Amino acid sequence: MLAALRRLVLLVALASAVTTVVSVLLGLLVGATLDRAVSLGFYGLGCFLMVAGFFVGNRGPTRVSSETAAPSALPLPGIGSRRMRWATAEEQNETINNSAVFIVLGLILVLIGVVVDSRHSLI
Repeated sequence: MLAALRRLVLLVALASAVTTVVSVLLGLLVGATLDRAVSLGFYGLGCFLMVAGFFVGNRGPTRVSSETAAPSALPLPGIGSRRMRWATAEEQNETINNSAVFIVLGLILVLIGVVVDSRHSLI
């Protein structure tokens, strides 16, 4: 559990550093104040990660078993039946875990954005 928390802290620190640098550069480019640019960067990346986590978590229980399409009765290329298989329990657990990481990281980044945002006071 401690190792997982350590990895999460490292991931948050890395995402925060990259978000801050990119936000400052974009803020200077468009002439925004630095605190506003950084807070919008954290809001944007956090919301993106939460939406991505939602879609990753809603992946269905089937997976493509082969990349090539099976022969079809229709003469159109790319249309036809694909060979599908059921996802293993390990694949389903990985999907749920990835979704949880994206959503938690997104929430943390949005909260950092709230703390950084100078337009609203927390106290």
